[in-house]
Amino acid sequence: MQSSSHDTTANIPYIGRFAPSPTGPLHFGSLLAALASYLDAHSHGGKWLIRMEDLDPPREMPNAQERILEALDTYHLFSDEPIVYQSQRSDIYQQALDRLIKNNLVFPCTCSRKQLNVVNGIHFGNCYSVIDSNVPAFAWRFNCQSPTRLSLKQGDKVSFQDMLQGEFQQSLQQDIGDFVVKRKDQLWAYQLAMVIDDYHQGVTHVVRGIDLIDSTLRQNMLQAALNYPEPNYAHIPVACAANGQKLSKQNLAPALDLSNPTKNLWLALSWLRQKPPEKLRTASVKEMLEWGIAHWDIKVLSNIQSQAAI
Repeated sequence: MQSSSHDTTANIPYIGRFAPSPTGPLHFGSLLAALASYLDAHSHGGKWLIRMEDLDPPREMPNAQERILEALDTYHLFSDEPIVYQSQRSDIYQQALDRLIKNNLVFPCTCSRKQLNVVNGIHFGNCYSVIDSNVPAFAWRFNCQSPTRLSLKQGDKVSFQDMLQGEFQQSLQQDIGDFVVKRKDQLWAYQLAMVIDDYHQGVTHVVRGIDLIDSTLRQNMLQAALNYPEPNYAHIPVACAANGQKLSKQNLAPALDLSNPTKNLWLALSWLRQKPPEKLRTASVKEMLEWGIAHWDIKVLSNIQSQAAI
């Protein structure tokens, strides 16, 4: 299965976005993703949006939203439109799910992790559960074998063309499977909510870390099922600590220092291989961003998966 290779956003004004989850404060890796997407949007004369992916209350950290927005403000990474909060959009997600149900593109499932671990955690084809009126709760899964506008490539392979990483390919059976769009606890799954919000916000370009590239083909399948256009995708490298681990909230990456944003912006521009001049170290945040927009070259990050944090 191969997604369409043509640019479905040609001649449409550029809209990019940064969509953090309030599971902790921003760290240097977060700054890289935010800055890259911001610079790419504004270097194309486009808009840059902020969306708060606050869909998982059990994982959220108190005051994380406020700390994230404070950090973005400190670094002058301002949204060009009002910030969208996913926790306020359940009705829109339900409407999309109802469409998928009506078109027989999703199915209810009560399969447990223990059951799925027998098949490497991937749900593909036959469901292990039978839904009846006695089942108190179930998840909704997207049937990855449903016919969509995506076409078969080689066997069960699907692929898309990333602007930086080239062709990325996965197996329907071994890598994707019938993925969850609404969880058993009735929380919305990331894949569905993100696809719907990108569509409703008119997002044309998604610039994010390569750690999220595995999600892209799932999102392409949902876009096809809902008859949404596909954005262009560019997955930048991830920053790694000295031990080789990705900088992340899960790995307890330190929060961004808000007392010296110019230092961190200069380091971020350097990490993104934009070669900021030494004299820019003493510039203001505004001047640094203006320089970054004027000199932005995303192609220097092509075919790089990770590099050490500075």
